[in-house]
Amino acid sequence: MTNRLAEAKSLYLRKHAENPIDWWSWCDAALATARAQNKPIFLSIGYSSCHWCTVMEGEAFSDLAIAEYMNANFLPIKVDREERPDLDSIYMQALQMMSGQGGWPLNVFLSPEDLVPFYAGTYFPLEPRYGRPGFLQVLQALRRYYDTEKQDLQQRKALIIESLLTSAVLEDGATTELEDDEFLWEGCETSTSIITPRQDGNSFPMIPYAELALRGTRFNFESRHDGKQVCTQRGLDLALGGIYDHVGGGFHRYTVDPTWTVPHFEKMLYDNGQIVEYLANLWSGEIQEPAFERAVVGTVQWLKREMTAPEGYFYAAQDADSFINPTAVEPEEGAFYVWSYSELQQLLTPDELTELQQQFTVTPNGNFEGQNVLQRRHVGQLSATLETSLNKLFIARYGVLSESLETFPPACNNQEAKTSNWPGRIPSVTDTKMIVAWNSLMISGLARAAGVFQQPLYLELAARAANFILNHQFVDGRFHRLNYAGQSSVLAQSEDYAFFIKALLDLHTCVPDHKQWLEKAIAIQDEFDEFLWNVELGGYNNTSSDSSQDLIVRERSYADNATPSANGVAIANLVRLALLSDNLDYLDLAEQGLNAFKSVMHRAPQGCPSLFTALDWYRNSTLIRSTKEQINSLIPKYLPTAVFAVVSDLPQGSVGLVCQGLKCLAPAESVEQLWQQIQQSQTRA
Repeated sequence: MTNRLAEAKSLYLRKHAENPIDWWSWCDAALATARAQNKPIFLSIGYSSCHWCTVMEGEAFSDLAIAEYMNANFLPIKVDREERPDLDSIYMQALQMMSGQGGWPLNVFLSPEDLVPFYAGTYFPLEPRYGRPGFLQVLQALRRYYDTEKQDLQQRKALIIESLLTSAVLEDGATTELEDDEFLWEGCETSTSIITPRQDGNSFPMIPYAELALRGTRFNFESRHDGKQVCTQRGLDLALGGIYDHVGGGFHRYTVDPTWTVPHFEKMLYDNGQIVEYLANLWSGEIQEPAFERAVVGTVQWLKREMTAPEGYFYAAQDADSFINPTAVEPEEGAFYVWSYSELQQLLTPDELTELQQQFTVTPNGNFEGQNVLQRRHVGQLSATLETSLNKLFIARYGVLSESLETFPPACNNQEAKTSNWPGRIPSVTDTKMIVAWNSLMISGLARAAGVFQQPLYLELAARAANFILNHQFVDGRFHRLNYAGQSSVLAQSEDYAFFIKALLDLHTCVPDHKQWLEKAIAIQDEFDEFLWNVELGGYNNTSSDSSQDLIVRERSYADNATPSANGVAIANLVRLALLSDNLDYLDLAEQGLNAFKSVMHRAPQGCPSLFTALDWYRNSTLIRSTKEQINSLIPKYLPTAVFAVVSDLPQGSVGLVCQGLKCLAPAESVEQLWQQIQQSQTRA
């Protein structure tokens, strides 16, 4: 028997449709019912490819005793964080205030009358273990607390809401000026330190930090690190490590070790878009390691084969777990991706296996639960014979040669995965929803790779996805965040606006003589400013003024996580738009935005690299006017704060004009002089 979530569009919500818990989705009716029945709300937030979310669904949320107690004493609500990042952000911040750490599943207990949290946690086991109480014990204790400790409950909630409101306002106590070179240096230096290799813990891509660190390499800052070497190492860790799928392409979300060996196997669109852009930027900065190009090529092939809808948009994610065979009860982590030594012996000749072992971490005992995750041992180009061996592994996994497999249909749920007639292994489930923000990150990555590697296919894929968004995500004149099989849903949030405007500007950079992408960016920026700009405080609210009635606080996201902060990207966009449109209102907004977040940038530079990237744009913005041919020669180069304008009316005898912010230099009379002016302009801060 199913519950209310059986009709949900979200794959994550539908995964809980068979639970005995009487789940609601987040809606007015659920909130009203909780108030009418005086039931505390149990709010559980996760996402479809989250491993521990899946574990909790199969354990605690499927237990009859827990369901009976939950249904009688709480109003249970399930939320897909990818649908409602605004809700997730608020309640994740509350969890971090209470426990000092965060993660998913995010399980929060709210008072029904005001939706303020009074307790929060992540994974709760069915029975007491891992030093954690059993979930039924937690529920019983919290219901007893809610009923008998009203005074303490109110005091606890008052502290939490005060902290949330204070965090949202961001009182400005900083005296730092935006023009202070030390301010920008501190941001770059901090990010370089953060991505410097460590000896313990998990390894995440952390691309917003890597991008800022890479920007810092063009300055003559006195640093504690060799910034270029640190940024190169981050690229090598990504392109050589087990985080990259060397057989099928695409990057996993992170590795569970400091050596970049064993990944958490889900593949997220947002990671792959950012990594493609970063590797392309490394290449354009003359760090041309062949493994970087191979990883970009393989990721685009994976994207085109497995993550692109027939309509042109990109799917959201692929699960970490998959079934070993159709009769398996539960999927196993990494099953689609790992290799036993005996299997490799069967698939490869002795010479091929020997070469594979010389170049990859392959042993009889394996490096992950007796299996092998492929991780490269050396830089450089792989041999033709080794590529042939990897293609044999591709055939074993997919059932067909890589060059003959243009599309690989997604398994949209566990039932499809187990019952479809797959020619190779049973694949992981793919979450096929379209998220504007994540599509935008991939569009930007493809656009940058198209410009750097001169690959028209990359630009074609990016343009198709952008056109899908332009043609389908505007309903009644308003921008929408999600699309489920052709149906748009949920008003766009700040990250959707900011990332998509950036994507359109990145497309414009590839073809600066065509104005359509720039014109669309300007139109969407107008809507962004109208509905999300915070007039009193500066910066952009996470949600629009007419879609935030169910939020206990309106946030302005400034911190970078796995994705860049919406405000950091948005402020950089404003500088680019000012250069390209000659509309200085954009520059005024950019300055207001940076001043709005200046205090947190000064206090905690480790939390907001994208705001420092925006500051770099503000301090070093450069407009290059030249012929189409000259601009085309500049597009593949690393010019992180430059925009291009194709013109035909240059002064006689000149090859181009370089404008630094609000002033232009003398017309360049040679290509050498033009390049010298560009380099000086890019590092004038």
